Amino acid sequence: MIEIDGAQGEGGGQVLRSALTLSILTGQPFHIVNIRARRSKTGLAAQHLKSIDAAATISKAEVQGAHLGSRGLSFKPGGLRSGRYKFEVGTAGATTLILQTILLPLSRTSSASTVIITGGTHVPASPCYHYIEMNWLPCLRQMGMDATLNLEQAGFYPRGGGRIQATIRPSPHLRTLNLFQRGKMINLSGISAVANLPRSIAERQRRQALLRIKNLPALGNHIEPQIKIVELPSPVKGTLLLLLAEFENGRACYFSLGELGKPAEKVADEAVDRLEEFLESDGAIDQYLADQLLLPLSFADGVSTLRTSRVTSHLMTNAEILQLFLPVKIAIEGEIGETGIVRIVPQGSKES
Repeated sequence: MIEIDGAQGEGGGQVLRSALTLSILTGQPFHIVNIRARRSKTGLAAQHLKSIDAAATISKAEVQGAHLGSRGLSFKPGGLRSGRYKFEVGTAGATTLILQTILLPLSRTSSASTVIITGGTHVPASPCYHYIEMNWLPCLRQMGMDATLNLEQAGFYPRGGGRIQATIRPSPHLRTLNLFQRGKMINLSGISAVANLPRSIAERQRRQALLRIKNLPALGNHIEPQIKIVELPSPVKGTLLLLLAEFENGRACYFSLGELGKPAEKVADEAVDRLEEFLESDGAIDQYLADQLLLPLSFADGVSTLRTSRVTSHLMTNAEILQLFLPVKIAIEGEIGETGIVRIVPQGSKES
């Protein structure tokens, strides 16, 4: 059994989620202590329990310690199986993080699976649905993953109530990615969305974003930004401004969420500020994508290289957990907070 100290590195929930995914994929049980030790509220919350439940359900796992506030957990996977699954967080906990926990394992089965998850789809401190759909999933498809996503209704913090559906087909072989020099920008798109709020708010977000974007030096004269206004079906109120920059050999996605008392213009400014920070670096991908690609690339058929706009403690911690379960070499060059190079060498791959 692999022993994990949940306080290592950034000490958050990703340590647990990565361990769950890796345990299922490798068949190795694990025991984790000090879960989320570096968070203000330690231990398992509702969304972490649902990730455990989802992982245990698809792998027939034996689990001990899965209850609210628990700081220790034992997980022993059984047999991975495809199927039709429904998971309900019951809060605004991130549906996307649960999906990321089980998507890769389900892609290794012999038949297709359908997964429906209800909860938060656009909540702080996690990738929103549109980030997953527009930025993360295209990279997985480039690797050979066969999956489709659908947003049935959006769920914003603090009430949630959103629902996403994923269809995951067998994808036994994953190709490498080499996202090192991003090259020229070839497209800049985005969405300005509202749910149960006046369309004028989405128009204000879009107007402010376009006003800011036109002054970005990296845009050039050949790019015409396209930001769509979207009215999302949802049981709650919420707003979103998301920007996706695509390059010859790279991509970056940033978003901001509205909240009570937050002007539409500030929502747009936050997203543009983050994109501008990326453009000032020489990264080929954004810092969140680098972290989220680390695990699937550890199962690819060769060596992958990424240039991230910023090395994060999240990335460093994820690399440590991966190397507990897999004979994979992960080299990260660069200081935390700076642009860095990530090199992933799975077992049996030859370093060039």
